[in-house]
Amino acid sequence: MTDLNAHHCDDCPVRDLGTLTRLGISMKDTDFVVALAGNPNTGKSTVFNALTGLRQHTGNWPGKTVTRAEGAFEYGAKRFKLVDLPGTYSLLSNSTDEEVARDFILFAQPDVTVIVVDATRLERNLNLVLQVLEITDRAVLCLNLMDEAKRNGVAVDERRLAKRLGIPVIPTAARQEEGIPELLKAVYEVAVGSYVCRPYRLEKTSPKLERSVAELTARIDQAFPGLPNARWIALRLLEGDQRIIDSIRSGEMKNLVRTAPQRRTADA
Repeated sequence: MTDLNAHHCDDCPVRDLGTLTRLGISMKDTDFVVALAGNPNTGKSTVFNALTGLRQHTGNWPGKTVTRAEGAFEYGAKRFKLVDLPGTYSLLSNSTDEEVARDFILFAQPDVTVIVVDATRLERNLNLVLQVLEITDRAVLCLNLMDEAKRNGVAVDERRLAKRLGIPVIPTAARQEEGIPELLKAVYEVAVGSYVCRPYRLEKTSPKLERSVAELTARIDQAFPGLPNARWIALRLLEGDQRIIDSIRSGEMKNLVRTAPQRRTADA
């Protein structure tokens, strides 16, 4: 048992949910699945260890040579399975790492996706953030390396950023475990549905392209009723994304029809 809330004041909201219990590789009967995404060198592995402990299950993704790490933790009387996705700069499926990360968020539909970014290089990291938010509406931004940002004179207005992105933004310095209690609380609230994300989505493009997107989105909705991200699927089809094309032809796309509210009701 690791108490990461003990140093907080009595009226601090993070103390109400109890403490973090690092479960390591014990992932039996988990209530929620959390994906950990981010660019390389953002401290993602440090965040993973801060939440689960140093013990982790490692292996390769099915059919891939890309290493996967899994662990678990307990918080707020709920058990969470944490899956560390490959570090990547994009989700456009231009590499095996990108394909693995994108497919897990898209097809496995984790209950929460934590996006770890480097606070000293936020602008560079936002490309991945916006791509993740096009796929899922259940995300938390972990603004990591805040200690380095402060040393370099970089200031980030996390409240304004959260308002613009429509998701929780939590400043952390994971090596010192600073901000981890707040991160846990945000993950818990998004998972159980007490915090409803309203993620920023990219503006509409040209009228001609929008007509094509709208027509294709309608056809996808008809073929796969209840699909949570049909517009994103339509955009990827127009880009010629072979993985998405294959998933529609094989019927794998039907796996996405289980909606987020239904999952939360079943798991809560």
